Amino acid sequence: MIEPLRVEVVLDCSVEHAFATWTERFSSWWPRGHSVSGDPAAVTLEPQIGGRIYERTSDGEEIDWGLITAWDPPHRLSYRWHLRRPSAEATDVEIRFVAVPGGRSKVDITHTGWERLGTEAEHWRDANLGGWRGLLPHFVAALQPHN
Repeated sequence: MIEPLRVEVVLDCSVEHAFATWTERFSSWWPRGHSVSGDPAAVTLEPQIGGRIYERTSDGEEIDWGLITAWDPPHRLSYRWHLRRPSAEATDVEIRFVAVPGGRSKVDITHTGWERLGTEAEHWRDANLGGWRGLLPHFVAALQPHN
C-alpha cells in the first residue's frame, strides 16, 4: 500500500463558510491550469452522493473528473477523482472541515488509492502533493470577502 497523501490548512472562517465555498463556489476558485478547457467556470460539482464533478467545454462536451462518494455538509466531502485519467484509475479524496477555536476551521485532505495507477503511483502521489499545495491558495483566497 502506498502511503496516503495528507494536506491540511487552517482557515479564518467557519466550517460552514469553508464547506460552502468548496462545494457551491467550486468553479469560482478552481485554477485555469487545472482544467481541460482552461475555463474553470465550466466546472460543476453536483452536491449529493453519486453526484458528478465534471467540466463542460465551450462546444458542449462533458468531461468527467470524479464522483461524489460521501456528502455530509458542512463536515465532510469525499469523491473518486480521475481528472485527465480513465475512471478505472480514480483515486480517493476525503475532505474534512473541522471547527477549531476562535471561530476558525481546518480543512483536512486525505488522498488515497494510488495503487490504481500501477507503476506510476509513486510519481503521481508526489505530483499531487505539489498540486494540492498549488490549489489550496486559490481556495483560501476565495474565502475572503471581496470589496
